[in-house]
Amino acid sequence: MRIMSEDLVIFRDKRGSVGLLQLNCAHRGASLEYGLVSERGIRCCYHGWLYDVDGRILETPGEPASSTLKDRLCQGAYPVHEYCGLIFAYMGPPERKPAFPLYDTFDLPGLTLMPAGKFALPCNWLQIKDNSMDPVHTSFLHAISSGYQFTEAFGALAELDWEETPYGMTYIATRRLGDLVWVRVADFMAPNVHQFTREFEDATQEKAASRPVVIRWAVPIDDMHTWNMELAQVDPAWGMTAELIGSPGFGQSDDRPYEERQRHPADYDAQSSQREIAVHALEHLASTDRGVLMLRKIVRDGIRAVAAGSDPKELLRAPGPPIATACQDRVLRIPPEKDAEADKRLLRETGRKVARGG
Repeated sequence: MRIMSEDLVIFRDKRGSVGLLQLNCAHRGASLEYGLVSERGIRCCYHGWLYDVDGRILETPGEPASSTLKDRLCQGAYPVHEYCGLIFAYMGPPERKPAFPLYDTFDLPGLTLMPAGKFALPCNWLQIKDNSMDPVHTSFLHAISSGYQFTEAFGALAELDWEETPYGMTYIATRRLGDLVWVRVADFMAPNVHQFTREFEDATQEKAASRPVVIRWAVPIDDMHTWNMELAQVDPAWGMTAELIGSPGFGQSDDRPYEERQRHPADYDAQSSQREIAVHALEHLASTDRGVLMLRKIVRDGIRAVAAGSDPKELLRAPGPPIATACQDRVLRIPPEKDAEADKRLLRETGRKVARGG
């Protein structure tokens, strides 16, 4: 596998421990993808050197008992953390390893979290994450441009707002549908995670806050390829069954014929067609791109903080309670104001109140 332009091998030894090692054996460079998984670690197929999951060399067959090779050398390795069926790797300096971030949506009462989609896109990870704070695209790409991919309610243009949070930012999209107001809030958790509610909300009746969500990581394979990895919450009461979660999402990969994708484009087509690496200097951003600009600033500020030897402000350095997030759908009955501008203000105020827990 390749992550952040680095070729790696991942395996689970017979004890059940997971190892993430550099792909090529430290001895003569043979690929450990052909290695023999052992009771403890993985053994190179070429000359039998045995590596533990942390990269320590356990055996160097054929070497004399006096050899110090296994004490002087090691195989590059990264520590891993397993959570809900996904494996996470820390690839930074060992002395600066942070706590694993736990968000409140990871453990909602009555809901079960399980691995969902895994799909690759031939483009840079940042333009995929830009999409997460761009709620306007849901009205056009998923409704107006090529027919309703979700529900008709998504076709209504929303009043938009964005707010910074301790973990990153949120978008707030508030739509008026007659006497009903639908507030949809999504989270961006810096630097490469976002979560959103189900795509089946029709906003035809009042509803209390619904929080079954999909949590998606954009994992850079290299500068021009990205894995989208997901966890999703099983909640049959809201239509989120294990069978549905396990099926591919519409338009998230190139699994459709090209002609169909031209006629009915979706996320994969829009994001990957911005070039392999989107050229920001060629963009002409508008007021509806404020969330994209905020997201890019958060990422840029985090990069600068690390370069200066400090932490991004969103980083959780020590373990603590679950991080409170805002992601939700809520449908309220609020009659419209007679004046159109006053009603827009009402929608924005309502959206902010909902996002802040009101």
